Amino acid sequence: MLENLTFYLILVIITVLLVMLAKKIKVAYPVLLVLAGLGISFIPGTPKIHIEPELIFFIFLPPLLYEAAWATSWKELWRWRRIVFSFAFVVVFITSLVVAFVANQFIPGFSLALGFLLGGIVSPPDAVSAGAILKFVKIPKRYSSILEGESLLNDASSLIIFRFAMIAVATGQFIWHEAALSFLWMCIGGAGIGILIGIFFMKMHRLLPTDANIDIVLTLVAPFLMYLVAEELHASGVLAVVSGGLLLSNRSHSFLATSSRLGTLNVWSSLVFVLNGIVFMMIGLDLPQIVSGLETDLSTAFGYGVLITVILMITRIVAAYGAVFTTMIMRNFITVADRENPGWKGPALIGWTGMRGVVSLAAALSIPLTLQDGTPFPHRNLILFITFVVILLTLVVQGLTLPFLIKKFKIQDPDFTRSEKEIDYEIRNELAKIGVKRIRDTHFEKLEKFPALQDQLQAWENRVNSSEVILNFPEYREIYLDIINQQREWLISKNREEILLDEEIIRKHLKMLDLQEEKLGMHF
Repeated sequence: MLENLTFYLILVIITVLLVMLAKKIKVAYPVLLVLAGLGISFIPGTPKIHIEPELIFFIFLPPLLYEAAWATSWKELWRWRRIVFSFAFVVVFITSLVVAFVANQFIPGFSLALGFLLGGIVSPPDAVSAGAILKFVKIPKRYSSILEGESLLNDASSLIIFRFAMIAVATGQFIWHEAALSFLWMCIGGAGIGILIGIFFMKMHRLLPTDANIDIVLTLVAPFLMYLVAEELHASGVLAVVSGGLLLSNRSHSFLATSSRLGTLNVWSSLVFVLNGIVFMMIGLDLPQIVSGLETDLSTAFGYGVLITVILMITRIVAAYGAVFTTMIMRNFITVADRENPGWKGPALIGWTGMRGVVSLAAALSIPLTLQDGTPFPHRNLILFITFVVILLTLVVQGLTLPFLIKKFKIQDPDFTRSEKEIDYEIRNELAKIGVKRIRDTHFEKLEKFPALQDQLQAWENRVNSSEVILNFPEYREIYLDIINQQREWLISKNREEILLDEEIIRKHLKMLDLQEEKLGMHF
């Protein structure tokens, strides 16, 4: 037990170092982590790692989806809802069908049901991989919004397909009307359960005497409860977490205090960073376990994996152009989010962001060893190996080439023509105007009583009346940073010298300096 704990601690340290290296060389960290895990797995004496599907589905998946839902803009999701839902559900279903027919034709012994099962496993692109890559290269907001929205929902649709395919393989039959009713309940029931539990947590935050720490704990509990309740009621746990997370995120300012929101953001950012790192490292480490049970020749099995990977890439690119073609037709009949022709670069970019990840591997690992009659599950180890090859190739090939593709295309943002700095300055100017007007209209008689209020009014008026943009003076920023660093050194020195000084007071002032520096960094 102690040896395993030590090994996992070493993995966390290696993960952190590799993420830092990835940032340095500007490579998506999932690529390095999977390759590193693969390399570590061949070191003699390395403990055998086996990913338990329940570990992924219950411990890793809910918090990762919940955090992604909190980071997603509901406004953008609703704007691009048609293409998001088409990629998250229709394209996933079509991809599963294509994989089913190809597997049935080219892989000996693969029935259509078994091919459909494989398709359900490998059809959903991974949100974390695409998100990590897009941090290095800026793309138009519309494409990042579409990818974020799709990644929230495609896991749900693929897992639903996976469940139905499992039933077909196990029983040898597929009853369409029962499957349709089950599909409706999984979608509607999952979303409804997530919303109801989200409302319940909102009431708890509002009515109970919570503080920042309790609020953070409640946000940590929420996704697991949403997922567990939905799965127990045979609905989609993924949709429950996503819908509940979107609701709470959209209403967070109505039930969370400022300190709770800041604390929650910091805690979740660190938690998701660790979870993502461990998951991708474990994918690489799991290869020996997968290969050990492989009955087919290794080179032949790898060839099948390459075939399925190529089919997935082609299908997604065709679907991306198909979505554009459909939109161009439908804009003549309904109001669409974008009436302009996006050209060929946008769909190509969307089509190339099809990296697969840990949800696919977890689904493959959850395939039982035997059928209900006790016979071995057909081609289980081959499905596992093909899934691993798909994850590895899409991460390495698409993950490494996507930044180059984005830079080469140089796609202009048709929605946001002004720079972020210009918009930021305009908003801060308008906020200053609101502050000045509010003080003069409502609190003017209190100016003499509160000198600090006078100072704040003067600061806002200076911003409103100033014709110069302070952002254009980096020398000012250097001076301000120098002053903050000097203040920080004085606080640390004072804390060291005065033994009886309460360190909590020093920490409070250090945090205030950190916030000032963070604010300064946002302005430049």
